[in-house]
Amino acid sequence: MSTIHHTTVTPTKVELLAAWLPTRSWYHGAPAPELTRAGGFRLEDPAGEVGIEFLVVTEASGAYLVPLTYRGAPLDGAEHALVGTMKHGVLGPRWAYDGCHDPVLTRQLCALIEGRTPAHAQNVSDTLDHEVVRSYAGEGPLGVPGAPEDMRESTEFAVADGLVLRLHRVLTPTRGDLPVAETVGHVSGMWEQLDGTRVRGPIATLVRRGGAGG
Repeated sequence: MSTIHHTTVTPTKVELLAAWLPTRSWYHGAPAPELTRAGGFRLEDPAGEVGIEFLVVTEASGAYLVPLTYRGAPLDGAEHALVGTMKHGVLGPRWAYDGCHDPVLTRQLCALIEGRTPAHAQNVSDTLDHEVVRSYAGEGPLGVPGAPEDMRESTEFAVADGLVLRLHRVLTPTRGDLPVAETVGHVSGMWEQLDGTRVRGPIATLVRRGGAGG
């Protein structure tokens, strides 16, 4: 189970994201956003080396999902995906990456959809997050996702059997867990809106190529 260190992190994740988010094509908010942490969950790296967090932040334009990986050394060939560096009070220097470009995160996201690994609580050690819901109606393993492609409101990966893994960057509440008819698999979670209400919506969906766009 994940161990959460309650210590200082400098700069904070919100401070890093306030500078990084406006550079993303799928971000539609203010150029200098005032971000609020609104939810998320963690996944485990089987090797125990990489921190994996799906972080939800909100600002006036809405809710945004940022999957992050935290490493103790730079990830070779991923300079373009670096969100920033931090000093962790227990673990020391940490390199934070857009997890869509980190194979550890994408493999574990597929494992979550397939039901081979659970979601963990974002801020509590040794605790599963039972608010994260997943499904998979496909046949066989998803394999290794292709290169990420940023869209207007999502990041997409080609996977096996003509499927597309869509990671929702702009989060939208829904009444049900499966947002489109073409859904083969999904992950949904909860977050808090700026007015304090808690809502559920899709975090990731696995759809047939040509399905509803993001």
